[in-house]
Amino acid sequence: MVVAAIVAVTAAAARAERADRDKPVNIEADRMMADDAKQVAVFEGGVVLTQGTFQLRADKLTVRQDKDGSQYGVAVGKPATFRQKRDGADEWIDGEALRIEYDGKAERVELFDQARVRRDKDEVRGNYISYDTQSEIYRVQGAKGAVDAQTEKTRVRAVIQPRKKGDEGSSASPLELKGAGTLEGTR
Repeated sequence: MVVAAIVAVTAAAARAERADRDKPVNIEADRMMADDAKQVAVFEGGVVLTQGTFQLRADKLTVRQDKDGSQYGVAVGKPATFRQKRDGADEWIDGEALRIEYDGKAERVELFDQARVRRDKDEVRGNYISYDTQSEIYRVQGAKGAVDAQTEKTRVRAVIQPRKKGDEGSSASPLELKGAGTLEGTR
């Protein structure tokens, strides 16, 4: 059961390489504590989780499964990072934050504090980034310390590269305001 929760954490990235799901999960850490009765496992110290092209690095990784079989994961680090190849494209998505949470029931990934998500040369930064894997909607709130001098409001920072002619068939950037995807800032 604990392994099932770990596998769910690895499936969090947007349009992840589908073949990764069939690969074994490998975890390295300095320490591990598993409580099968509570369906919780905690890995600490230089945690590296890999499954196919997916890699997660953290100081501490906690995974759990509830009675309904939904899986949850929390990775904490300075920062915690992830990287994964996107399905059907020669692109990688990577992100980092001081805390990364995965909610298997809601199919949502949340990055807290000093959050950044990058795909190719596109990037978004904020204090909080939420990604709904079903609707493919990003929500971003401004970064602490990134205050606009004129408005005194926290700001979201995004860099979206222009697509070259002939790239129309390539997948849309997760940061583009296209289709169901949105990019929101707080004011």
